[in-house]
Amino acid sequence: MLNIKNYIKHHEFYLALLIIALIAGLSATTTDFMTLGNIFDMTVSSAILCIMACGLFVVLIAGGIDISFPATAAISQYVMASYILANGGNFVIAFAIAAAVGIVLGILNATLVYRLKVPAIIITIAMLNVYFGLLIYFSNGEWLYGFPDWFMEGAEVLSFSGSDGYDYGLNLPIMVLLASVALTSLLMNKTRIGRQIYAMGGNSDAAGRVGINLFGLNLFVYGYMGALAGIAAVVQTQITQSVAPNSLMGFELTVLAAVVLGGASMTGGKGSLLGVILGVALLAILKNGLTLLGVPSYWHTVVTGLIILLSISITALNEKQQAKQEA
Repeated sequence: MLNIKNYIKHHEFYLALLIIALIAGLSATTTDFMTLGNIFDMTVSSAILCIMACGLFVVLIAGGIDISFPATAAISQYVMASYILANGGNFVIAFAIAAAVGIVLGILNATLVYRLKVPAIIITIAMLNVYFGLLIYFSNGEWLYGFPDWFMEGAEVLSFSGSDGYDYGLNLPIMVLLASVALTSLLMNKTRIGRQIYAMGGNSDAAGRVGINLFGLNLFVYGYMGALAGIAAVVQTQITQSVAPNSLMGFELTVLAAVVLGGASMTGGKGSLLGVILGVALLAILKNGLTLLGVPSYWHTVVTGLIILLSISITALNEKQQAKQEA
């Protein structure tokens, strides 16, 4: 028999209720929301957000934060696209190049954060500007396009034709999204490194005293963020079929909002991947619904901010209640 009280204690419970309420409300107010085409487009468009959110989730659990990942993704994207346009290749090469560049930049961030002992948010904001500035300088702000046929077509399995005449299936963005979620879930829930990441985020001093290599773990989590940023950049390139040096500017706030909305603590050590996925889903549904209802884009930000504020408030109240019960 299910114990409802156990579920009510979790932040994910309220997120799920909010998502259900949104779906019910949008289904009643617009006939386009629950169509196969809209759900498919919404999933594809939120794939980049979710992939990056998986990486940022790991960093936040470790007690850090990374604001520079849009620039990391942009540099990875530009290097990958330049190589593909000049030499050809395949998706394995594209993902390998982008992930490798992202890992290098992520490791640089981790080294600066750990060695300088400066708050990670300051270091990564600085590196965000450094990375973007260098990219604009070396690229001259030029767009890249004209990708090979294999890159334009992408990869798709289990495709089928819908009643609207369009083809649906597991295309490249959805497959990479599923792989990123599965890998992150395995890392954080089933591995020793995942347990160490939670321990470091909960109390880094205690984690160091029990023999956890804090520097090595920092290199790993920021490198993981960089790798997923690079991977998400390939997905974005495949969707848009172009590379603009500044196309990912401002994306850091949306990703951070999704992860925090999902219940990940800004102080580290608390949060779940399920919550992050629900946070991404909530933002995607909210944005899509407001667009379908014809709400001006500037109201999207206002409503998103109010939803996040409500979510954080509920989480804070639950933590206070749990602290009182434990006392």
